[in-house]
Amino acid sequence: MAETLDYDIVVLGAGSGGYAAAMRAAQLGSKVALIEGDKVGGTCLHRGCIPTKALLHAAEVADEMREGASIGVRGAFEGIDMAALNAYKDGVVQRMHKGLTGLVASRGVETVNGWGRLVARDTVDVDGTLYRGKSVVLASGSFSKTLGLEISGRIITSDQALNLDRVPDSAVILGGGVIGVEFASIWRSYGADVTLVEGLPRLVPNEDPSVSKQLERSFRRRGIKFSTNTMFDRVEQSGSSVTVRTQDGRSFTADCLLVAIGRGPATSGLGYEEQGVSMDRGFVLTDERLRTSVPGVYAVGDVVPGLQLAHRGFLQGIFVAEEIAGLNPRVVDESLIPRVTFCNPEIASVGLTQGGAEEEYGEENVEAVEFNLAGNGKSQMLGTQGFVKLVRVKGGPIVGFHAIGARMGEQVGEGQLLVSWEAQPEDFDGLVHAHPTQNESIGEALLALAGKPLHTHN
Repeated sequence: MAETLDYDIVVLGAGSGGYAAAMRAAQLGSKVALIEGDKVGGTCLHRGCIPTKALLHAAEVADEMREGASIGVRGAFEGIDMAALNAYKDGVVQRMHKGLTGLVASRGVETVNGWGRLVARDTVDVDGTLYRGKSVVLASGSFSKTLGLEISGRIITSDQALNLDRVPDSAVILGGGVIGVEFASIWRSYGADVTLVEGLPRLVPNEDPSVSKQLERSFRRRGIKFSTNTMFDRVEQSGSSVTVRTQDGRSFTADCLLVAIGRGPATSGLGYEEQGVSMDRGFVLTDERLRTSVPGVYAVGDVVPGLQLAHRGFLQGIFVAEEIAGLNPRVVDESLIPRVTFCNPEIASVGLTQGGAEEEYGEENVEAVEFNLAGNGKSQMLGTQGFVKLVRVKGGPIVGFHAIGARMGEQVGEGQLLVSWEAQPEDFDGLVHAHPTQNESIGEALLALAGKPLHTHN
């Protein structure tokens, strides 16, 4: 007879959402089992956010080496040592993993290494041992979608792209969303010839159209080729190359094809539906308090429809732990979750696009301003182009923040506060943005929105 172990909360999946739920629940006095078949930290730490940003940092250094002579710094870019780069990337991941596992253990969370399956409404089976909880949190994460293509040889996803032992001479990237443009940026900085293929009319189609337009201009200057409104048809692979054919009859040949069309929920075969959990196309359906259709079962992170972002899952994990504890936490508002795409130039946004605001409030009731980074001293030093765009309801609050330019992801925190606290530009009278910083660009946009622009042309 299988051994049954009892807990207050059993968490299935130790990614950002799962470990946050487990740690906060333990902090609140619950006995918690955290079940993970791979490593604590999940996709974000091991195959997503952290390793890709390490590669992007190396890309930034490579670009700075190329451009050093233009600011009087002598040097030369001689290429990428992939062995050393991978050691650097893996070292960052390993240090963060070690720190995270130590934190989880210090909170008294019992980590169970093994693949779990929901076998009853309150029970997860791991290799024949049953972990029963008064509450269960589903946090099994996501996987790279592939369009049904066989991922082998020269056809790869981001999982394989993170561990290449050489820089491809050329690459076709299928998908112009976050993953696609980040890898396009990385490989171009490393010296590869890159072509993006996107089925929708513009790159980063979820961003404000003005941001997409600026990114496309910047990519053209960098020599990154892209083809939008172009639907994938098929791919052919040989020993020395891969050829992508599109539905309009064109073909693109390169060393490799990166399939970067997004991520799907990792829920197949985990027993969710069998136990009565309502699903839609593999996603777990919840109410606003992240309760599933089964009493006592919650879900967080990439398995829940919405933005697939690590910080969203992290916040949801904390929310669920506090919900189970009866603290009645504030519902997570998806529209207020900050988004950053770490390509070069970086993209940062919170809230409604201008079009979204006009749809919600009426075109005649919405106004927007853009402050061009050409008027910002720090951005001039960095040699970046872009802007900060604020969208507001006329006479009312700011409902959208959008920025593009080098390192503008670091400004998204203030952007979130502007939107989340329903700030009006007049609220910033007397508040100072330090000089010379890129943060000043937000201050200048606020001045323009308040009707008193200084470093901007009307």
